[in-house]
Amino acid sequence: MKERTIFLLAAFLFCSASLFSQSTYFKESKDWLQKSEACKPSLIYKEYKPLRIVKSVKDEKAYQGWRMEDAGSTDVLFKESFKKHSGVVLDFGEHITGNLTFSLKLLGSVTADAPIRLKFTFAEVPGELNTPFDPYPGGLSRAWLQDEIMTLGTVPIETTLERRVSFRYLKIDILGASSFDFAFDKISFKAQSSVETMTDTGLAETTDPLIRRINEVGLVTLKECMQTVYEDGPKRDRRLWIGDLYLEALANAYSYKNHLLTKRCLYLLGALADEEGLLHATVLEEPEPHPQEGTHCLDYSLIYNIALLEYVRTTGDVETARDLWPVVVRQIEMTLRQFSEEWIYDMEKQPVYWLVFDWKDGYDRQASMQGLTILALNKSYELAKLLGKEKEVKEWPSLASKMKKAARKHFYDKKQGVVLSGAGRQVSYLSQVWMILSETLTKKEGAAAMKKVLSMPDACYPGCPYGYHYVMEALLECGMDKEAKDLLVSYWGGMVNKGADTFWEVYDPNNDALSPYGFFPMNSYCHAWSCTPVYFINKYPEVFQK
Repeated sequence: MKERTIFLLAAFLFCSASLFSQSTYFKESKDWLQKSEACKPSLIYKEYKPLRIVKSVKDEKAYQGWRMEDAGSTDVLFKESFKKHSGVVLDFGEHITGNLTFSLKLLGSVTADAPIRLKFTFAEVPGELNTPFDPYPGGLSRAWLQDEIMTLGTVPIETTLERRVSFRYLKIDILGASSFDFAFDKISFKAQSSVETMTDTGLAETTDPLIRRINEVGLVTLKECMQTVYEDGPKRDRRLWIGDLYLEALANAYSYKNHLLTKRCLYLLGALADEEGLLHATVLEEPEPHPQEGTHCLDYSLIYNIALLEYVRTTGDVETARDLWPVVVRQIEMTLRQFSEEWIYDMEKQPVYWLVFDWKDGYDRQASMQGLTILALNKSYELAKLLGKEKEVKEWPSLASKMKKAARKHFYDKKQGVVLSGAGRQVSYLSQVWMILSETLTKKEGAAAMKKVLSMPDACYPGCPYGYHYVMEALLECGMDKEAKDLLVSYWGGMVNKGADTFWEVYDPNNDALSPYGFFPMNSYCHAWSCTPVYFINKYPEVFQK
């Protein structure tokens, strides 16, 4: 709990400084903002209407203990007094993001003599509708929870809920009404995204039906998060984070191919770096683009470099990479300051930066950061060669080699065949993963390490799909194709089997109520970093489509 509190404080409480400060470190910042704005996509809108009325059924076997059951047609809402149906739950059939519009009409000859007060509760999963929000126990703002009260002065009336919401299920309660009867005349929802839904990316006929469904759910997850930036979650946060950007861009490259959105986000992040040139981990668009001050996640800063390289590889857009090259160099420079003379990442060296890697209490991130830095040095040098700038950073390969040597000495236990991290010599999945992806371990050593930790009940396993994405990457890197496919089916398939329409921010098969925020309804149940089955399934058809 203490670690979680510190994590949340670092993420959210230190983010309240000057709202629109802009970096003076990169003289090109204003130009980059303009280029970002030029790539801003137009949103695509689609109208939805509720498909049916459903009721919540308590079920210990269901996700978070609740499932939905068909309770009839929505026709009664338009023909009968809504006083008979207060508390009704509408199912829109799929996850959607946008704005609700509705109109009310009078029934009978009695005129409206008082206002009507209605409460709307929007939910991505059934558990949100069946867990009281108050008294609120969570660590983030209560305002993120999607319950809205509207007081309507007269009937008939048509109105639109100003707040943008993301949901599948909608519960409507009467909080106050007079003696006259009224019913709905219209209920519709204007959904939005910068792309249209794709239900198939051309998978082979031999693809397992569950993997096909995983791909579909991943596509919807990605679509919902592709707004005017790559949002991390359309319900909560609704902003651009570097870690989500990278994974969304990977999935987008094998599906929607909206590369201008990736370009927009790369420019936006670079333009809003701090006065030292260090990237903010997250930026917001409204009322104008600005960083969330103080949110520096050093692992995300390095991921930016890798994301830019992947963007160039995918699009061939060298011009954008040339523009943003100074950002790449600066992230490396800032990271190198955190290393000891022995080339080991120092977790206590000032300033102490927030490291993400995964939502997991008790996970030691030192070995992971060592591995990521090595990987980022090598990937950034690859980008330098693509741009003809390798002479400017000729020392990077040598530094990566020194860090590898130090890592093998400090973190790798040859006798056990695993990477150990921190003073407690912790064994975790992700410590192995980042030493594999950085090629600090050979493929043979990596495969042996992964097989061992996967069989260790006490090993620290990831707590969310973001961490598991990199586990998948490492398994494939080691040639462990069967294990990668099994993980896809068991982990993301586990969410599908529990009713997921979109993939969740946090998922631990052993704890449906897990939340980094102290209250699981606050979790995002459509989250960008969870969409990458789309990337794996379509990039590696020989593994996942046979």
